Amino acid sequence: MPIVSVSAEAPFDPCPEAIEALLAKLRPYLPSEQILTVQRAYHVGAVAHHGQTRKSGEPYITHPLAVAGILAELGMDVETLCAAILHDALEDTQLGREAISGEFGEAVAELVDGVTKLDKLSFRDRNEAMAESFRKMLLAMARDLRVILIKLADRLHNMRTIGSMAPDSRRRIARETLDVYAPIAQRLGMNRIKSELQDLGFRAMHPWRHAVIARRIKLQPVMRREAMATIEAAISQKLKQEGLKHRLVSRVKTPHSVYSKMRHEYKPREGEVRSKRFERVMDVFGFRVVVEAPMQCYHALGAVHALYKPVDARFRDFIAIPKANGYQSLHTVLFSPYGSHIEVQIRTEDMDLLAERGIAAHWLYKTDAASNSNNAQNRARAWLSELLESQQDAGSSLEFLENVKVDLFPDEVYLFSPKGRIFALPRGATVLDFAYAVHTDVGNRAVAARVDKKLSPLRTRLVSGQTVEIITAPSAVPNPQWLEFVVSSRARTAIRHHLKRLQHEDAVELGHRMLEAALDSIEASLERVPPTALDAYLAENRLRRLEDLLADIALGNRMPQQVALALTEGQAGRAGRAPGSRGEKIHISGTGHGVLSFAACCRPLPGDEIMGYLSSGKGVVVHRMECPNLPELQKSPERWVPVDWDSEVQGDFRAGLRVEVLNKPGVLAQVAAAIADAESNIDNVEYRERDLRMAVMHFGIEVKHRKHLADVMRRVRKLDVVLGIQRL
Repeated sequence: MPIVSVSAEAPFDPCPEAIEALLAKLRPYLPSEQILTVQRAYHVGAVAHHGQTRKSGEPYITHPLAVAGILAELGMDVETLCAAILHDALEDTQLGREAISGEFGEAVAELVDGVTKLDKLSFRDRNEAMAESFRKMLLAMARDLRVILIKLADRLHNMRTIGSMAPDSRRRIARETLDVYAPIAQRLGMNRIKSELQDLGFRAMHPWRHAVIARRIKLQPVMRREAMATIEAAISQKLKQEGLKHRLVSRVKTPHSVYSKMRHEYKPREGEVRSKRFERVMDVFGFRVVVEAPMQCYHALGAVHALYKPVDARFRDFIAIPKANGYQSLHTVLFSPYGSHIEVQIRTEDMDLLAERGIAAHWLYKTDAASNSNNAQNRARAWLSELLESQQDAGSSLEFLENVKVDLFPDEVYLFSPKGRIFALPRGATVLDFAYAVHTDVGNRAVAARVDKKLSPLRTRLVSGQTVEIITAPSAVPNPQWLEFVVSSRARTAIRHHLKRLQHEDAVELGHRMLEAALDSIEASLERVPPTALDAYLAENRLRRLEDLLADIALGNRMPQQVALALTEGQAGRAGRAPGSRGEKIHISGTGHGVLSFAACCRPLPGDEIMGYLSSGKGVVVHRMECPNLPELQKSPERWVPVDWDSEVQGDFRAGLRVEVLNKPGVLAQVAAAIADAESNIDNVEYRERDLRMAVMHFGIEVKHRKHLADVMRRVRKLDVVLGIQRL
């Protein structure tokens, strides 16, 4: 569709009141020629969306105008406003990208393209489509941060008008908003938008709960309102006495923030009924003090501490150490004369603007003088660069989206390197998360750390203020078990990427040995296979190279005997011997093989007689010859793979124990202590049977070999409370 020409004499104007409301927001800060450009974008968008309506029945163009209005309140530039008005045009109308670029410039076209979803492409399901759309949006964000501002404004208006959607759609969109978009707004420092997205999402997910809490907030007792006014007056008077020019505002909790505190922070005291939890949450007064300069923040802090006693360990200095999104403020909690706590935030006007608008504050200044806003932009770009690195290593869009969700924690811990560099990591981060935050190579080679100069293992959880020094070893490599305790997306992605690469290399090596063994059984070899035959087989099976074929064999997706016959075209010198009868055995030297796994049904240990079974998609699964599933496996002899233990095997292997004990207090502790004395770790324990006299417990433990397991069993058997023990 060619670009629509809109004449000044007869413009297409379906929503005159809406466009006038938008223009009223623009006049205070945009020059007249740029306002005319925004008007032109409105007329083009109105023509493109002509005949389309929203679920509510309004003309569709009202939605892009409302999105532009939200961005105008943030003081965004003319390109962002035009892109906001046209943000659905590529997806929902015949208006083309070239037309937008020709009329409004390439920057506007890039922004519109970055926001556009991928609904026109084919995906397996809605989740995959949403994940790929999200990946595309973040890549566009890396080029221009304004993409996410448009998307957040779009989501905010959709949430404001979500009442016209079907119930299932409301819940799905609300969940996506709470899981992804509200945390992104917080990560970018846009607390005003974050707070409204959270509250609207909560209302859509739980309308009855939202209504009840909103009503309770509105109907606060007169006594509380009087107490709040008295405290506000006392704080203001104290600040005036100190000669501090200030702005003091009381903070009102949203239903979502009240609900979150009720769920996560406030549990009923013993004997307390659950209905009192609301009163406990609301029994906190909140104030914000805004002053002119950073040093005045600390002056104001001393003033309020002199007025009311501070609560121990509840002071946070986010001015000296800003949050990862650039947020700066002093937080303190005081005792009030009314028995309630007083939460006070102290910041400058610039800090307050940045806290409310985040990266959007940059476009208000139009100069580089606003160091805070530029700092927020730099932090946002640093975060996005990490996301770009993550998405390159992620196996799929769904995996990438899950990694991003993990990284969007609302709370961080702040840690120091030995040289004083500050790192912000998600709450619950471990030493290993810190290692990967320093550098991927440091994480891959990490073996331990010194936390505040004390030696600590990689899984140690960190708290704010600690100094962490990573200890590395050249021979160290990532372990699959690391994925069980890391929490940051950077660490998780790097570990998975390394393991996939190792798995592919192991698979190629193992597949080569298996194919050579199959060819040897029909008196052939890979070297004697004609290159034309190999190329033809690869092309027929849509394989790019020989390595892909070998990896497929090792993962059990192709039978080596069938591949061998196809490559030799059945022209072997003999009928062939039993599959694998002359092939070299695969020697197992540890637990870290990428394509070798150990069956959970029998849990083989070094020293056991074993066999390998080629399982489709899993590779070689090692079983004990005493495995209860062996009769079933013997029905497919072509899948057997000769395996054996290496002369030196290293690593911890999982084993199971069934322990019958007397049902007495402290018996679990006695058995666990005996296992620990044998230098074995306990993975899990559960009671399987229990009566008045005896109990049966199943232990999952880690041992190095059969002799180690025997030593564990011997120590446990010596206990007076143990009636019997056997290996599972």
